[in-house]
Amino acid sequence: MSGEFGLGDMDTENKECSVGEYFVKRTVLDELRLDEVAQKGTWSTKPTLGERLKESLRCSVPRLKHTLLSWIPVLSWLPHYSIRENAIGDLISGCSVGIMHLPQGMAYALLASLRPVFGLYTSFYPVLVYFIFGTSRHISIGTFAVISIMIGSVTERLAPDIDFVGNNGTDIDARDAYRVEIACSLTVLTGIFQILLGMVKFGFVVTYLSEPLIRGYTTGSACHVCVSQLKYLFGVKPARFTGPLSLIYTLVDICRLLPETKVPELVVSLVALSVLIAVKEINECYKQKLPMPIPIEIIAIIVATIIIHFGGLTSKYNIDVVGEIPSGLKAPRAPDATLFSDVIGDAFAIAIVGYAINISLGKTFALKHGYQVDSNQELVALGLSNTVGSFFQCYSVTSSLSRSLVQESTGGKTQVAGVISSVIVLVTVLKIGSLFSDLPKAVLSTIVFVNLKGMFKQFLDVSLLWKTNKVDLLVWLVTFTSTILLNLDLGLAVSVGFSMLTVIFRTQLPRYSILGHVSGTDLYLDTDTYKEAKEIPGIKIFRSSTTIYYTNAEMYLEALQEKSGIEIGKLLTAKKKQERKLKRKQAKEKNKAKKEAKKQKKAVSQLSNDSPSEMNKRKVSAGLKEQSQGNVVALGLTETSTNGLSKGQVNLAYQHDTTMSDSDSDTGSHSDNSINKVSQGGYKEKERAGRSGTHSIILDVTTTSFVDTVAVKTLKNIFRDFGEIDLDIYLAGCQACVVEQLEAAGFFSESIPKSRLFVTVHDAVLHILKKLGDTDFVLDVSCSTEM
Repeated sequence: MSGEFGLGDMDTENKECSVGEYFVKRTVLDELRLDEVAQKGTWSTKPTLGERLKESLRCSVPRLKHTLLSWIPVLSWLPHYSIRENAIGDLISGCSVGIMHLPQGMAYALLASLRPVFGLYTSFYPVLVYFIFGTSRHISIGTFAVISIMIGSVTERLAPDIDFVGNNGTDIDARDAYRVEIACSLTVLTGIFQILLGMVKFGFVVTYLSEPLIRGYTTGSACHVCVSQLKYLFGVKPARFTGPLSLIYTLVDICRLLPETKVPELVVSLVALSVLIAVKEINECYKQKLPMPIPIEIIAIIVATIIIHFGGLTSKYNIDVVGEIPSGLKAPRAPDATLFSDVIGDAFAIAIVGYAINISLGKTFALKHGYQVDSNQELVALGLSNTVGSFFQCYSVTSSLSRSLVQESTGGKTQVAGVISSVIVLVTVLKIGSLFSDLPKAVLSTIVFVNLKGMFKQFLDVSLLWKTNKVDLLVWLVTFTSTILLNLDLGLAVSVGFSMLTVIFRTQLPRYSILGHVSGTDLYLDTDTYKEAKEIPGIKIFRSSTTIYYTNAEMYLEALQEKSGIEIGKLLTAKKKQERKLKRKQAKEKNKAKKEAKKQKKAVSQLSNDSPSEMNKRKVSAGLKEQSQGNVVALGLTETSTNGLSKGQVNLAYQHDTTMSDSDSDTGSHSDNSINKVSQGGYKEKERAGRSGTHSIILDVTTTSFVDTVAVKTLKNIFRDFGEIDLDIYLAGCQACVVEQLEAAGFFSESIPKSRLFVTVHDAVLHILKKLGDTDFVLDVSCSTEM
């Protein structure tokens, strides 16, 4: 067996290697040899803590400019804005999105249990802030159904209708004013959380919200939105429920109130719903031919308002309308900080959910159009949008999927489109808003319903995930169910917790496999998966599909024993039992030898006093006695004393060994070794039979990215325990960082040298076969390996 396989230089004259084949020849590399060949160094390219601190405090013009541009991205792209290339697209896109902002802003304000005008404020101020600090070019910041319903759950919990009931009924104005204060306090706290997370570079937190979790959560939130709008469709007033199962209770109460449905409002809802669905389907079918989508939402609002106003339907049929919409903008006002303690948990949940939706949309468009989105800067931009907006009576914002798609599809290239949409909203708030006082709330509810179509289509994820990944399906279902049953705040907490558990369970329950060699290659594959992967006689190659650490270290050892067929516990117990038995036998033989020695001494002393004739008689008698017993032990009498005294010597010669000893001590030692050899020889045969002739185990640790103290201890125990039954353990595929961690943990020693680590499994196999001089099994590895 050669210690080399494959070497660097391909000689096309001697090796007929065509394209698609490769030929490698090198020496077998263990960790020590690898350090020499690859010239492993101990230097570090990372700056020290002092150097980093010094660099962070260093001030220069280029550094100041870089910091300014990174914190205020608009300064990096607005001076280079190309009017010829971008202006027309941004203008059309801004107008389209602005027209969508009006109905959605008013409709989603109802979800937040606020008056519609506050939805218009929310569609104006935060958009301008994001224009300055945001890094995405295509998302549309503003009101969103999921965030609005989360705001609404807090405002209704802290300011329920029952708290404002007086002698003259419910004080609507006082209730709405207090709900605005709650929403603003919640929003500023949400913004502070987002800014702080962005400043400490905590943008990666959203990675813990997987796509199935986000989609399941938004689908569950859509159900909450849907149920909350049913009261406007049917014109009923269900009781207010809070806490777990509130959605179920609300739905049951609405069903109970169905006999009290206001038929005029139901008719308005059905007509508006039919028109909106039909026109939106036309937009979808002819989106390639239409220069811009038909703005059916704003058309529906205008037409409904005109019909209700000039038909006098409000007084005639008691249709619930939006009411007075004040014109103009309000002066900024600081949020009420005394409410922070009541909304801190909700604020953090909204901060995370809003950012997750925002960054997922932002990265989707960035990938499509080939630019970068800074996740930490997005946190800061969204936080500033919420913080600044809260002073102008806005509630929490995030990006909207429907508006973002329109902004991108109608030719929007930059956030200038957002500024144009804000101008349209501003004109509406200043001059046109008061004209919508007779707008039916039922029409706004139908707009909400139609815009939920995209979220309800996420139910199709169930069938897709069933085919692709059942663990992700479980995350989706648990998230959806917990959001429905436990409300939006508790549902999110349970969902994140369950998602983390699935990660832990996946690492706790990895796939363990025994690898076999594929003939003609240096590949070692799972024998259960690949038919051509054959085990090498006497060598077990074991691999785990994940990192070994404290949660799965014990299972790793159990799987190793199960897969290799070597029950280390039983073998060690058997060995200890055999050793105890051997010691008892040795002690027994020693006692017997001592007794025999005493008898010999006594016999010698008697013989020295007897006459020659008596000695001959004794010899004959002893000979006959030994012959009758069939004893193979020979008694040799030698006189070695120079002073006339003789010393008796005993030779306990077993059938396999007839050598003589020179002294009592030598005799005892010789007999012990003989017994030891016989007993251990029999034990080793049984032991080898118990482990199916295995003499070496290779642990493939290529999937291990780190080791903790428990993993190091487990590996040490494997080397120690398997070594006690004469099994050699080797590691293969250790990454450099793992080797460094093993060194730091004191893993290597005289019993576990670095020469037990090999670069690849193939190196380890070649080393073992060369060490054993195994000529019965030859690895069929051709010089050129076909790819």
